[in-house]
Amino acid sequence: MQVRTRHTPNFGVARLVLAPGEMVLADPQTLMATSYGLAVDVKGAGAVALCTAGAEGGWIDTAPVLPGDLHLVELDGAHGWCVSRISWIASSSTVAMNPDAPPLKALFGGAEGFLNYAHGQGSVVLACYGALDLVTLEAGEAVTIGSDHVVAFADTVQCRLRALPPDGAQSIHSGEGLVFDFAGPGAVLTQTRGPRRLTTWLRANGVSSRS
Repeated sequence: MQVRTRHTPNFGVARLVLAPGEMVLADPQTLMATSYGLAVDVKGAGAVALCTAGAEGGWIDTAPVLPGDLHLVELDGAHGWCVSRISWIASSSTVAMNPDAPPLKALFGGAEGFLNYAHGQGSVVLACYGALDLVTLEAGEAVTIGSDHVVAFADTVQCRLRALPPDGAQSIHSGEGLVFDFAGPGAVLTQTRGPRRLTTWLRANGVSSRS
């Protein structure tokens, strides 16, 4: 799979160019267009789309629901990345997305959280709401980041979740009310806007889907 981006950094679109018979996994909500004859199979609510190119190859245009930048993570099989579920757009079929992986079991205590674990070999296309920032942590260097602003982080990074404020509302499933404490070495991808903050703002100002 080759990834070509356009309209970045504000309204990014990723074109996934596939070889003959190549397959890719994508978020159905992000699909804009495909080359004629490319097969798209979506099974069940909340499922991913399995897209398969024909004998002559093909392409898929994907774009995030919220405006912002795109980022490509290339996995080499040695290390994985913990990825926000709402930031994932697409990945090579050779990349496994495992919500029950040991890094996430340790983080969420066995419950299903708001992250997925990407591992294997291939490309992972991520979207951010707003602009993308790369935080590179040296060994022993630490930082605290709100969960709503975390796009992804390498599995070489040490991390823990905690509530902020300690007695406020919090959710492992959505990340509400939680912050990450990260320690290097490794990289953390962040976004300058928070999707949950947008939802809170819309509700506070009386804006709904029926308006």
